[in-house]
Amino acid sequence: MMTPKEISQLFTEKGRTLGCAESFTGGLFAQQITSIPGASHFFKGGLITYSTEEKARILGISYDLIDSHGVVSQEIAQEMASHARQLLNVDYCVSFTGNAGPTAMDNKPVGEVYIAVACYDLVVVTKHNLAGSRSEIQNQAVDIACQLLYELLQQKN
Repeated sequence: MMTPKEISQLFTEKGRTLGCAESFTGGLFAQQITSIPGASHFFKGGLITYSTEEKARILGISYDLIDSHGVVSQEIAQEMASHARQLLNVDYCVSFTGNAGPTAMDNKPVGEVYIAVACYDLVVVTKHNLAGSRSEIQNQAVDIACQLLYELLQQKN
């Protein structure tokens, strides 16, 4: 599994920029990336859109889409990454939406999370069913995102 430090080195080496749109992780991804010296060379910023209203207002995700699929869904993860990528003007943007618990939400079990990465003309969305405490689920999601970013960076050169 790739670490935020390894991701930072790779983004710096490749001269690519990164941003994020976080919901259930509450800024954890951005915090881990910005804790690394030199992150300002590639990390442009992040948006924490924890509430449904902010996903619509800040990211421009339609209420119709939210009503059709729920905020914990592949469709919303995809839209979060795509819209935030445009807003932040970055090469890569990762998004997080999910249920870290402690109870089911919108008929989604604890641990169901979606992580998306938008890069250039591609958006990759992955679904995961994670286990553990709220913070363990959040940390696992950040680890998965780092691995996904690594894989996409390797493909895109």
